[in-house]
Amino acid sequence: MNTQTQIEFDKIKNMWAELTSTDYAKEKIREADIILNERELRKELQDTTDSRKLIEKLGNPPVQNVTEIREILTIADTGSSLTPYQLERVEKVLVAVERMMDYLSRGKQYENSLAYYDENLNPLYELKDEICRQIRNEEVDDRATKELYEIRNRITTMEESMKQKAEQIIRKNKTYMADSYYTMRNGRVCVPVKKECKAKIPGSVIDKSATGNTLFVEPVGLSKCYEELELLRIDEENEVYKILYILTAMVSDVAPIMEENIKMMEKLDYVFSKGKLSIDLDCIKPAINLERRIKLTKARHPLMDKEVNVPLDFSLGDEGVNGIVITGPNTGGKTVAIKTVMLSCYMAQCGLHVPCREADICMNSNYLSDIGDGQNLSENLSTFSAHIKNVLDILGNVNQESLVIMDELGSGTDPAEGMGIAVAILEELRKSGANFLVTTHYPEIKEYASRAEHIVNARMAFDKETLRPTYEMIIGEAGESCAFYIAERLGMPEEMLKVAAKAAYGKDYEFSCKKNAIRKRGTGKIVKAKRIHSTAELEQKFSIGDSVMIYPDKKIGIVCEPINKKGILRVQLPNKKIYINHKRVKLHVKAEELYPEDYDFSIIFDTVANRKARHEMSRKLTDKVIVYDENS
Repeated sequence: MNTQTQIEFDKIKNMWAELTSTDYAKEKIREADIILNERELRKELQDTTDSRKLIEKLGNPPVQNVTEIREILTIADTGSSLTPYQLERVEKVLVAVERMMDYLSRGKQYENSLAYYDENLNPLYELKDEICRQIRNEEVDDRATKELYEIRNRITTMEESMKQKAEQIIRKNKTYMADSYYTMRNGRVCVPVKKECKAKIPGSVIDKSATGNTLFVEPVGLSKCYEELELLRIDEENEVYKILYILTAMVSDVAPIMEENIKMMEKLDYVFSKGKLSIDLDCIKPAINLERRIKLTKARHPLMDKEVNVPLDFSLGDEGVNGIVITGPNTGGKTVAIKTVMLSCYMAQCGLHVPCREADICMNSNYLSDIGDGQNLSENLSTFSAHIKNVLDILGNVNQESLVIMDELGSGTDPAEGMGIAVAILEELRKSGANFLVTTHYPEIKEYASRAEHIVNARMAFDKETLRPTYEMIIGEAGESCAFYIAERLGMPEEMLKVAAKAAYGKDYEFSCKKNAIRKRGTGKIVKAKRIHSTAELEQKFSIGDSVMIYPDKKIGIVCEPINKKGILRVQLPNKKIYINHKRVKLHVKAEELYPEDYDFSIIFDTVANRKARHEMSRKLTDKVIVYDENS
C-alpha cells in the first residue's frame, strides 16, 4: 500500500504546495520523498530552519512565478523579435530578482546562511533599465530613441495639419457640406459633401453614407499630406522594430544568466515554502540520529485541530527496545498515535520541521505501514486477505533500518488463528531488528510482548468516568479493551454481560448495573402489496351466467361476457349492459346453481332477431346479419 497516503502525508503535501508560487516548486513537492543521505538531509533541515527565521524577521519573501520567462528566452534565442509585452515580462522578472536580492541582503544582519544565496542572483541592471526606459504600457515609448521621438512628432504635426485643412475647407464651402465636421474613413481625413455638390469639391470619394446622399471626400490637398503621413508611419514602424530587435538581442545575450536567475528563484521558492509550512503547523527543527532512536515530546498530528488534539509523548530505541505493542479500548487513539509517530518521522526525513515541542528522530531506509481494512473488490480481496498480502509485502521489504506500523494486527479472521498469525508476524519483525509499532486487542499478544526480547507493551489511557480516551500513551503497561465496562456503562443488561463474560473467559463476573434492560421500541410495519390475480384466475372466479353484485350501488346483474386481460368484464343489468372492473364486482350466485347444464344464455342476453339470424346461419347460406347493440 502507499505509505504516504496511509499516514496522510499526501494531504500535508497539498497544504505545502499551496504555499509556493512557481511550477518547479509545486512539482518538486509532488515528488518529495524521504532523503537517505545524512549530509543532504541535514542541509535540507537547515534550509528549512533558515527560511523560517528569515520569514519571521523580514516577512514573506518576494517570490513570484518566473517559469513563463523560459518560453520568452527561447523565442529570443531563435532570432525572432520579442513583443513589448514579452519584454515587460522580462523586466518584471528582473525586478523580482532585484527585490529578492534586497530581501536576502537584509537577512545577512542575522547571520543567516540562506541570505548569502543573493550572490547567485544577477539583476542585470543594464537590461532592466533599458527595457524600463524604452517600453511602457506594452508599447515602445516615444522617447525610446531620438529618431523615434522626432518621427512621432512629425506624424502628430502632420495629422493636426490635415485636420485643420479639412476644417478650413468645410468653413469655406458650407453650402456644399452635409455636416460641419470632418470625419475619418479608412484612416483618411474626409469632408462630408452633399451628393449633388460632389463636383464642387475636387478630391477622391472614400466612402458614402447609408442613404447615399452624403459622400465622404478626401480633398486633393489632403491626399498629398496623407502620402507623406504614410511614409512617416513606415519610418516609425522601422524604428520600432529596430528598438525591439536591439532589446531582443540584449535578452538573448544574457539568456544563460537569466536561466540561472530563474533556477535560483525556483529553488528559493521551494526552500521558503518549507519555512512557511513550519510556521503554519507550529513546528520545530528535529534532531537527527543514526542510533535507531525516536523521541517525541508533545507531538501533534498536523491535520488535527490544535484545540482538540492531545499531544503525544513517545520514545523508542532506548534500552534495546525496538518494538511496541499498543493496546487499549476502541476510539482510544491508538491509530492516531502510530500515524503521528510515523508522519513526524517521515516529515523530518523529507527535510521538514515536525509539529512537536522536541523531537529526536532516527533516519530510516524505508517506511512500511498496514492501516485500514485494505479491502479490494477489483482484486477480489477480503479485509483479511488484503491485510495478509500487505503484511507479506512489508516482511519482504523490512530490514533493521525500517520503521513499520501495523494497525489491528491479526484482525479480520477467526480470533484464535488471527492471534497466532499476529504473534508470528511480531516474531518476524523482532528478528528483522526494525523499529515497529503495532496495535491489537488480543490478550495473548500482550503476554507475548511482555515475554519477548526487545518488545514492550504500551497502552492508551482511558477515562472510565467519561468513557472518553485521554490520548495519553503509557509505555511499559498493557492496556485492556474495556469492552465489558463500556457496554455496562452504556446500558447493556447484566444477563447479557454474564453470557458474554462466560463465553469470553469461561467464568462468571459480577456487574454493578443490575437494572439495565433492553428497551423495545416501536418500528414501522411492512405493508404487503395486494396480490394481483392473473387473467386465468379471474376467469375461474367469474363465468357467464354468474349472478353478481355491483358496488357501490349494490345492484344485481348477470355476467354476459368473460373477463379480459385488463380485468374488465361485462354485466347485464336491467335494460342495459355495462363494462366494469372486476374489483367492483362480487360473486352473488354461481351460474350452475341458477341454470341447468348446457343452458343457452343467448335466450337472456340476445335479441329475438339475432337469435333467428344465428339459427338460419347454422342451417344455410343467408343474407341475415347479427346486430350488436352496446346497451342491449
